This record gives sequence, C-alpha cells and structure tokens, in this order.
Amino acid sequence: MEPEDAINVLGGPLEGCSTDPMTGFFRDGHCNTCAADQGSHTVCAVMTAEFLAYSKYVGNDLSTPVPQFRFPGLKPGDHWCLCASRFLQAHDEGCAPKVNLAATHKRALDIVPMRVLEEHKVDA
Repeated sequence: MEPEDAINVLGGPLEGCSTDPMTGFFRDGHCNTCAADQGSHTVCAVMTAEFLAYSKYVGNDLSTPVPQFRFPGLKPGDHWCLCASRFLQAHDEGCAPKVNLAATHKRALDIVPMRVLEEHKVDA
C-alpha cells in the first residue's frame, strides 16, 4: 500500500491535517490516500458539534472514544481526515464542517466539487 502523490486540492504539497489526534488513512497525520482507501479519507475537516452530532445520527460515531483502536473520540475543533462522500453528504444536509484546503488531498475532487470545498474553507 503505497500512498499516491501528496498533492492538495490547490495543486501544492499536501500539508499535515492533525497529529493530535493522529489522523489519516495511514495514520500519518496527513490525508494521504491509495487504492485500498475505499472511503477516500481525503478531506481535512475541522470538527464542529453540529457535524459530530450529524455523523453519529447517520451511523458513524466519531465522538465516542474506542480505546481498543487507540481512537480518542473527536471533539469540536479537532482536525480529521474525513471521507469525501461523508463530507459531501453533510454539505447536502447543511451541516458540513470547515475544510483546510491545503491539507485536503486532490483525490477529494473525484467526489466533491472544488466550489463546495471552497464554500467551507477555513479562513486564513
């Protein structure tokens, strides 16, 4: 499993998303991806209480710790490599989190249009 080129949606080098908590398909702090990443964990999202509640409601509880998988549970303000399809679903439902474009992998564009990512970008 080799990661694809680490290029962000802006065309530059992929920046880190989070090491606390450690995120990414490869658990390397970056939203890197590869063919084995069926969920396309490519969107570097900034968690909000609204999004975490929504994610739990649709069956993916990201806020409850799961110690056996060394998952601390997420809280508002945490950055996390989110599945591109879940981000788009949350956008369609009006509760998408903010996005760090420089830390969002270019493969997210296979699922999420750039204009949608830009609507939710973190202000510089």
